[in-house]
Amino acid sequence: MSHGSAGVKSPCVEVCALDDKDLCIGCYRTANEIIEWFSASDERKREILVSVAERRAAV
Repeated sequence: MSHGSAGVKSPCVEVCALDDKDLCIGCYRTANEIIEWFSASDERKREILVSVAERRAAV
């Protein structure tokens, strides 16, 4: 399901649960990033993925 944007794949792993910091324990996106994803440009999605990678590495 690309929702009109085949360029950038969602980091969703279908483990949707937010921790006490509003961070998804499955994909490491914030609640706002998850909401924003559906309307974000490919460039913004890549920025989100960089943030996701940084959060994942910090764990």
